[in-house]
Amino acid sequence: MNWWEAAILGVVQGLTEFLPISSSGHLVLGQHLLGIEAGGDDVVFEVFVHFGTVLSIMTVYRRPVAKMIVSAIKAIKKPLEFADHYRDDESFRTAMLILVTMVPSGIVYFLFRESLEAAFGSPLLVCFMLLVTGILLLLTVLRKNPSGDLNAGKAFLVGVAQSAAMIPGISRSGATICAALYQNVEPERAANFSFLMLLPVVLGATLIKSLDLAAAEIGTGWLPIIVGTVAAYASGVAAIKMLLRVIRLGRLQYFAYYCFLVGIVGILLLW
Repeated sequence: MNWWEAAILGVVQGLTEFLPISSSGHLVLGQHLLGIEAGGDDVVFEVFVHFGTVLSIMTVYRRPVAKMIVSAIKAIKKPLEFADHYRDDESFRTAMLILVTMVPSGIVYFLFRESLEAAFGSPLLVCFMLLVTGILLLLTVLRKNPSGDLNAGKAFLVGVAQSAAMIPGISRSGATICAALYQNVEPERAANFSFLMLLPVVLGATLIKSLDLAAAEIGTGWLPIIVGTVAAYASGVAAIKMLLRVIRLGRLQYFAYYCFLVGIVGILLLW
């Protein structure tokens, strides 16, 4: 992988991690088009571009994240007042709901890890799953003016949607936002929660991948890795802000047309 290929994949990762069009699917298709095969460099590159997306979340949501950390520390110091913290502190409640979403995601990952990783070798599967993502996004037009909030039950179902998004081609942000909207969660709240709940997921994935770094050889040097990380960070910040504007305008279904286009063209070319 040279530096310009790394820049392309970094931008793709940053944009598609947050826009509801599947980052994993686009990376599979991008590597297929560029003729890049997975290997030691791929592990290292994945770790660093995911770190770039973590930084983008921390940049845009630095205040909410800081509030959640402070609230969690306060609750830990007074465990007998846990229920009061959950009821009265929105930041602490959001942190607990994020933990709820991780339960189904963790179960699915550890039960089906090998099958899910094998799916990344099938660009054709990605194209079909992009059609599924498009249908999920298009169906949001049926939920008119959602205005509710999250609770533990809704958060669990959002976590189930996140589990489904482990299949490349199904958008994580798209599936989780749609799952929240279907349950009458206010759109901007749904988007903010989707981005915040990604933070522990990406940190966990980055940690798991980091364990493989000792065995990985960096044959292409650090320049492509640094370029890819910076590109993922910058495009990630832009993607978060872009999607929040689209959510406010109620135009989430527009991304469905893009997913249909890429999915159909890909199927026709790969079949």
